Amino acid sequence: MSEMWPAPFHPSPVTHTREVPGSKSMTNRAYILSALASGPSTITGALRSRDTDLMEAALQAMGTGIRRDGATIHVTPGPLRSAEVDCGLAGTVMRFVPPVAAFAEGPVLFDGDAHARTRPMSTILEALRALGVNVTGESLPFTVHGTGGAEGGPVDIDASGSSQFVSGLLLSAPRFERGVHIRHTGDTLPSMPHIDMTVAMLADAGVHVEAAEKSWAVQPQEIRGTHWAIEPDLSNAAPFLAAAAVTGGEVRIPHWPERTTQPGAAMLSILECMGCEVELEADGAHHTLRVRGPQPGHLLGIHLDMGDIGELAPTVAAIAACATTPSELTGIAHLRGHETDRLAALSAEINGLGGDCEELDDGLRITPTRMRGGVWHTYDDHRMATAGAIIGLVTRGVDVENIETTSKTLPGFAQMWAEVVAQ
Repeated sequence: MSEMWPAPFHPSPVTHTREVPGSKSMTNRAYILSALASGPSTITGALRSRDTDLMEAALQAMGTGIRRDGATIHVTPGPLRSAEVDCGLAGTVMRFVPPVAAFAEGPVLFDGDAHARTRPMSTILEALRALGVNVTGESLPFTVHGTGGAEGGPVDIDASGSSQFVSGLLLSAPRFERGVHIRHTGDTLPSMPHIDMTVAMLADAGVHVEAAEKSWAVQPQEIRGTHWAIEPDLSNAAPFLAAAAVTGGEVRIPHWPERTTQPGAAMLSILECMGCEVELEADGAHHTLRVRGPQPGHLLGIHLDMGDIGELAPTVAAIAACATTPSELTGIAHLRGHETDRLAALSAEINGLGGDCEELDDGLRITPTRMRGGVWHTYDDHRMATAGAIIGLVTRGVDVENIETTSKTLPGFAQMWAEVVAQ
C-alpha cells in the first residue's frame, strides 16, 4: 500500500489567501500551438507539473526547441522527427500529441502508465486514420507513422467520451493540407468550456475556426508564434475554496480572471447555490476572489448537471458529503473514462467513511451523514486525492493514500493544504 497522508483535521473556520499556479489546460494547449507555429513563441505563468512536464518532454523528443529563462519559456518550432512519447496518465498528452505526430518524419510510439492503457483512445486514432494518417494500435501503446504531412478533410467522430478528442484535432487542424472539418455524431458532448478554450487560443494564434452546432471547420492556415500568458488554474483553486465552504471560513484567491473559458470558474455559482458568500474584488489590474462559507449546519446540497464541468465533480461531491441536505450530480457518465472511474471511486470512498453516496448511470446521489475516519484511496487520481483532503478537514482520522498523485497537476499540494489550516 502507498504511503498514507494524515489529512489535517480543522473543523473550525479557516482563513487563508492562496496563490494558485497556472492552468494545466491552457499550458498544454500553448505548448502544442507553439510547437506547430510558424515562428517562436513565449509562455509565462505556465504550470510546472507532471502533466505539463510530460507534454514538454514529448514535444522536445519530437524536435521542438524548449528553453526556460526564469519565468519565461521560449518555444522554437523545429522539424518534427521520430520519437518515443511517455503519456503518463495525461489525457492532454495522449490525445493532443498524436495529431502533431502526423507531421513528424518517421514513427512516433506512444505509451504511458498502466491505468492509461485503459483510457478511451480509439476515437482520436480512428479520426487520424480518416484524415489520412497511418496509425497502428487501438489504445496505448500505439504508433503514429508520420510522413511530414497529412491530407485532412472531413471527419465524423463521437466525442461523447471526452471533449479532448475535438480539441486534439482542432489544435493541429491548420497544418493539414485540406484543413479539418469535425462533425460530432454523439448525443452529448461533455466539457464544452474546454472546446471553447481551444477555439479561443487558436484565435489568439491567428487561426479562424468556423464553429456551428456539433461541428468545427478549420481551413489550412498559419499558426502564428504568440506570447501566451497563462491564467491561474481555477479547477486547482476549487479545493481551497471548498475548505472555506465546509468549515465556514474565508479563502481568497488572487489574480482570478474577470473573464475566462476555464470550467473552474463555475465554482463561483456552485458555491453560492450551496450557501456561500462569493465576491470578486478589484485589485488594481487584477481581481481577487473571496469565498466565505456558511455557518456550520447551513451548507446546502445541490442538484446540478455537471456535463460541461465534470472535472469539478470530485470537489463538489466532497463538499456535498459535508452538507446538510442531499445532492444529485448528473451528466457526468464520461468521468468513468478519466484517470479512474471517478463515479465508482467517489461512491466507494465516501461510503467507506460511513457516508451515503449512490452511484447513478450518469452521476451521483449524495445524502449527508456523519462520517468517520479511515483510509481514502486515490486510484492514482489527483482529484480523488484533493477530495479526500476536503472531507478530512471536518472528519477526524482520514488517511489519504498516495497524496503525491496530486503532482499530476498541482505539485506541493500537501504543503499548500497544511498552510491553509495553519493560519
